[in-house]
Amino acid sequence: MFLEKLQHLQPAGNQEVNVFAPYFQGKKRALIPLALSLLGQGSLEGERGIEGGESVPFLATWNVAKLPLDVTRVRIQFDGNPELTYEVMMHNSELMDNLIDVMIKARTAQVVDFPQAFYRKLLAIELSATQS
Repeated sequence: MFLEKLQHLQPAGNQEVNVFAPYFQGKKRALIPLALSLLGQGSLEGERGIEGGESVPFLATWNVAKLPLDVTRVRIQFDGNPELTYEVMMHNSELMDNLIDVMIKARTAQVVDFPQAFYRKLLAIELSATQS
């Protein structure tokens, strides 16, 4: 179901793509039009793979911003549980990079999930907030 939604994305227009193009190289640059379309939807449903266990469904949401250096608040909730909700702030270009990685992983592994770098940033902020 999650993969199906990614397969039906309509590419963003050249004007939007050109704004983000300087931030990406190689195969990532080719995915900018579809990633921008996903970015514009403001949400992503997927499953976080757990080594040795069952995957945990998540819903990630973010405020839709248009420029690469706009700051975006990303909220992710696991298993529909409000107590398992986390937030992280990042530049729009960084969120785009993560969404491109989601799309690459979806194509190669047939899984809709954020890359490890996203979770490291998400959990590092949570850990530093609890240590303060």
